[in-house]
Amino acid sequence: MAQAADQCGQVPRRQGEGEQQEVFRTLTGKRGRDLIVYQGTKAKFLDDHDNRDIEDVIATRYLQRTGRYAPHAEMRSWKASLGEMAKVLRDRDIPDDIGIGVEFGIPQTSKRIDFILSGLSGEEKPNLIIVELKQWSEAGLSGKDGLIFARRGGTGPAQEGAHPCYQAWSYAALLEGFNEAVHEGGVALNPCAYLHNYVRDDVIDNGIYRPYIEMAPLFLKGEEERARLRAFIKRHVRKGDNADLIFRIENGRIRPSKMLADSIAGMLKGNREFVLVDDQKVVFETAIAAAAKASAKRKQVVIVRGGPGTGKSVVAVNLLARLTGRGLVSKYVSKNAAPRAVYAAKLVGSERRSVVSNLFVGSGGFIHADADGFDALIVDEAHRLNEKSGLYGNLGENQVKEIIHSAKCAIFFVDDDQIVTLSDIGHAGEIEKWAKRFNAEVTQLELASQFRCNGSDGYLAWLDNTLGIRETANEDFDPGAFDFRVVDSPVELHSLIAERNANNKARVVAGYCWDWTSKRDPRAYDISFPEFGYARRWNLDRDGSLWIMAPDSIDEVGCIHTCQGLELDYVGVIIGPDLIARDGGLVTRPAARSRMDRSIRGWKALAKRDPGSTGLRVDRIIRNTYRTLMTRGMKGCYVYCTDDAMRDHLKARISPH
Repeated sequence: MAQAADQCGQVPRRQGEGEQQEVFRTLTGKRGRDLIVYQGTKAKFLDDHDNRDIEDVIATRYLQRTGRYAPHAEMRSWKASLGEMAKVLRDRDIPDDIGIGVEFGIPQTSKRIDFILSGLSGEEKPNLIIVELKQWSEAGLSGKDGLIFARRGGTGPAQEGAHPCYQAWSYAALLEGFNEAVHEGGVALNPCAYLHNYVRDDVIDNGIYRPYIEMAPLFLKGEEERARLRAFIKRHVRKGDNADLIFRIENGRIRPSKMLADSIAGMLKGNREFVLVDDQKVVFETAIAAAAKASAKRKQVVIVRGGPGTGKSVVAVNLLARLTGRGLVSKYVSKNAAPRAVYAAKLVGSERRSVVSNLFVGSGGFIHADADGFDALIVDEAHRLNEKSGLYGNLGENQVKEIIHSAKCAIFFVDDDQIVTLSDIGHAGEIEKWAKRFNAEVTQLELASQFRCNGSDGYLAWLDNTLGIRETANEDFDPGAFDFRVVDSPVELHSLIAERNANNKARVVAGYCWDWTSKRDPRAYDISFPEFGYARRWNLDRDGSLWIMAPDSIDEVGCIHTCQGLELDYVGVIIGPDLIARDGGLVTRPAARSRMDRSIRGWKALAKRDPGSTGLRVDRIIRNTYRTLMTRGMKGCYVYCTDDAMRDHLKARISPH
């Protein structure tokens, strides 16, 4: 959304909020990204607080920006915490024209910053203050780095999560990483946490949290603490800017996405390439603790559930780096060859080949491993594990069993909705079964925060509902949150993806519904639509494991086997005749899959023995396959359907605005 700056040299200086937004829409021809729920000046904010119910003002803006009604608990939180911020801001030395923002969405994530203030330092440099607001009145020590126990949401039992100061610091780091206006504009970010109901007790302010409190100061209950927060604000914001900086950040260009594969060398050297936030931090520290206490007599199994884009692989590689750095014998395990091949290719020149091959291994190599021979095995995409191993699928007994047998601590990252072949058995229930047989202590965790699909939880929920994977309330989808389009031809699809391939991070993929004809005849095309003059080859005529990063592979079409576990900026998906729309619903047709596809090989024989169960399994595999393909994109997904009714079905579920 940086076209305005590109076309006129600079973003217009902020006038009134409505006037400025209208200028921006005129320049770009489209709405802003709606990253922020409320923005104005200190004077405007205090006026809204004093003369209107501030929670109603925010709720109205929330409905306008998101299309959803704010939950009652959220409104109560706004009323209490924003009232406390109003008290803080009642100081004549805090300029009336400093910028105020509430519920600021961090680009490409599902994270929101509670409260921000913008202005200029004494040296006329732009400054942004980030305030993490909490209503807590008590907490409990965790013993894990950056984590604390508290009643999150105000009710129920205390839960372990990020300390507010860690949270504020991590959000600042995310914002700097994703937003060009911050990264390139010399903006100073000043995070802090304000717990206006909390009295100092040597828990929330315990010395173990000092590193994070130093990076993001902590302010608690009472007039003295309120005065400290005022002093913090006045130190960093001496002059107002009429919220100009907030406007520039909201409408600033999104920086190129940081890909896991591109950052893996630095991660293995101990560099902080990715800031782990919220549930990612919890999973990471809990897994570290499990590995530290694991022994042959006290096996540990950690099961981490997480959907596409929740950071499973980022956390897994961070764990590998930390555990090996502590001298624990650890490996990253993946059934999928493609992620391992891509990671190895990115590590060429920074690590010896033997080191790489020893750290990143397949899932079938533990058949004859000694019991408890490894301190930790970190299993990514664990849902893809098989019973048998070997080229012919005739070795070993069960990969889940063999991994748990071989490790004092086994950490499984799993998404049951990404099971895409009849051979995949690594679902959470199977892992729990074998963990109990080994008398292992089991820890269940979940990654929910979204860092793909432009941070759009709504897109994922809509996709699950639309594909019939699970029923959600998301019956339609606003593509303003994520660049999703249904196109009318494969030519248009491929053209759009080629246009977005400037960073070599856009590709076309398809369901495996076309035979691999070019395997025997390199001149032949595999996927052909003569009516459109479109013909492409599968990626399988090369080393398919590296297809996603090969510079000339934009001309080819990938499949589930060469992209699962990896990410792109933009993905184009050809939905084949194995998924069609009929009578208002979706129908799967396994017979439309290529006979060369191993994903559902043998389904007809299985169906004769057990038609009901087999039909359900195959139906789910086909739906899961397209869910996985349609969630590879961090910024956008474009779809072409071979079935006209399927195309109309998807288009009808895109919000008209």
